[in-house]
Amino acid sequence: MTPHQVRLLPPGELLDAAAQVRAVYAAAFGGPPWHEPAQRADAYLERLAQDALRPSFTAAAATSPDGRLLGFATAWTTPDPFPDDRCHPRVAAALGPDRTRGWLCGARVVDELAVRPGHTGRGIGAALLAAVTADAVDGRCWLLTTGAPGGPLDFYLHQGWHRADPGTDDPAVLLGPRHPARARP
Repeated sequence: MTPHQVRLLPPGELLDAAAQVRAVYAAAFGGPPWHEPAQRADAYLERLAQDALRPSFTAAAATSPDGRLLGFATAWTTPDPFPDDRCHPRVAAALGPDRTRGWLCGARVVDELAVRPGHTGRGIGAALLAAVTADAVDGRCWLLTTGAPGGPLDFYLHQGWHRADPGTDDPAVLLGPRHPARARP
């Protein structure tokens, strides 16, 4: 097992490692269940540069002893009103306006979590997830992932996350282990 170190990073430091971030993203999302083409990693770097400007942006990186990036996670506070870009309309449709605003607006959203293939199953993803959500106010954090077979849904459920949507559509909306809405129907 390769040892690793996980730490929170200032936005600039993650951006300085753009080539490694791109490589991890392309490797992590190029295979099943996403099958993203390599150019999506370039688009992610462009999005990351914009996301890093958010006042609440937080990032964590997992590195090997020689400094090689093994994985990363990014997160920030969901704005109010709820965004209407990317997959957000599908999230809002699945939860409805009241739950979307009450559960997600103002909560920390985990935007990306990527671990280099060959290093999964070693606690890196769990450590990255914990790092970017540990200080979420009142434990309010959420994420969106695929519910496709072979995807990461089981990983998140094993980490104590809970499916917030009806569970019939893809993608899956998950609430963090300490999110106060978990106790509500």
